[in-house]
Amino acid sequence: MNNFEQLISSDKPVLVDFFATWCGPCKMMHPILEELKQSVGDKATIIKVDVDEAQDFAAQYGVRAVPTLAVFKQGQLVWKEAGVHSAQQLQAVLEQFV
Repeated sequence: MNNFEQLISSDKPVLVDFFATWCGPCKMMHPILEELKQSVGDKATIIKVDVDEAQDFAAQYGVRAVPTLAVFKQGQLVWKEAGVHSAQQLQAVLEQFV
């Protein structure tokens, strides 16, 4: 996770999925994020962060539940919400920041 700050500093939006391996709803997000990746192509970046392995990042960005999805642009947190979301909902969020 050494390059996390570099990744979220991109000019294009970066969707971060804060998840845990033991979390049922987090497992539901995996195929949704794959579908989203197909839809948005290279207009946005999607990364996953395991909160058990990166507790400092989770704390830094106020992640209190998993899954928590966050969008960063140029290093700034521009959107964050906990829970399972559809690919369409997430695509609409990302398109605000493209």
